[in-house]
Amino acid sequence: MEKTRKWRWGVNRWIILGLVILSVIGVNLFAPVQPHIQVAPETLSLKPIFSLPVIGDFYLTNTLVAMLLMDVVIVLIALIVRNGSRKNGLVPKGLAGGFEMLLEVLYNLTESTAGKFAKKIFPWFATIMIVVLFANLIKLLPGFETIGVLHHSEHGYEVQALGGNWFTVLNQKAHEGGYVVTPFARALSTDLNFTAALAIISVLMTQVVGIQAQGFRYFSKFLNFRTMFKKPFFGFMDFLVGLLETISEFSKILSFAFRLFGNMFAGMVLLALIGVMVPVFVPSMIMMFELFIGLIQAFVFGMLTMVFMAQATQGHGGEEEHA
Repeated sequence: MEKTRKWRWGVNRWIILGLVILSVIGVNLFAPVQPHIQVAPETLSLKPIFSLPVIGDFYLTNTLVAMLLMDVVIVLIALIVRNGSRKNGLVPKGLAGGFEMLLEVLYNLTESTAGKFAKKIFPWFATIMIVVLFANLIKLLPGFETIGVLHHSEHGYEVQALGGNWFTVLNQKAHEGGYVVTPFARALSTDLNFTAALAIISVLMTQVVGIQAQGFRYFSKFLNFRTMFKKPFFGFMDFLVGLLETISEFSKILSFAFRLFGNMFAGMVLLALIGVMVPVFVPSMIMMFELFIGLIQAFVFGMLTMVFMAQATQGHGGEEEHA
């Protein structure tokens, strides 16, 4: 009979107590520098890379670097999965098998929700979910939001040379202007430009899928005049419902963008503050929490996109009854 392992509180409590003591010692002996937190992404280039007539100056930001790194990682994984599928044939193994299982689960989920329109909706659902997932998880790599370029600031810190062009920031305020670290890479989902762009793509393609499924009848849920003259009261109510549907479509953009941005930015701030106050033990727990939140947010963003697209393929209740 197999014995189950029990929690040994007598030993583990001393381990936890030791980690707490190390945290206290770490705060007093190796006091970390409070990071500079701002909502907008930090620019790495002092001068604009190029300028456009309407958009204006284009700077290299640390979230753009994170996006390029994320794209490279996704492309490399896609190549590895493709080569693994070719070598192993119908039974892929390793990373290729894991991704095939993931995509099969996502497709079955799409098919159970969208039915015959699953092949049209699945690419958008899977792509958005994978992009958001990697954007959230890549921030857990060492060096993210900690290694960067020193920029002069009036409220900066003193620095100490490590050799060459490498410096470390000291926990000492400079009297006549010091330096702050602008990280090379910052979590992509903490950039509202990224989340808003994904939200616009999701809502826009939802309308495209709805038009492809229903034709121009799809617009009747926004502007419904069919019963305006036959049944004035109910026709006017249908018209008001259409206006509410229009407002709802635009509100989806705000909901998508700010939900993902708010959760990931709050996690970044929480991790920075905990890292300053208790830098030894607690941040590892916050990192695990960030991993969980990143997975949940990716699934929620993709799942809502898939559900809205599936709803767009269905005819409006009033139209089906009239038909």
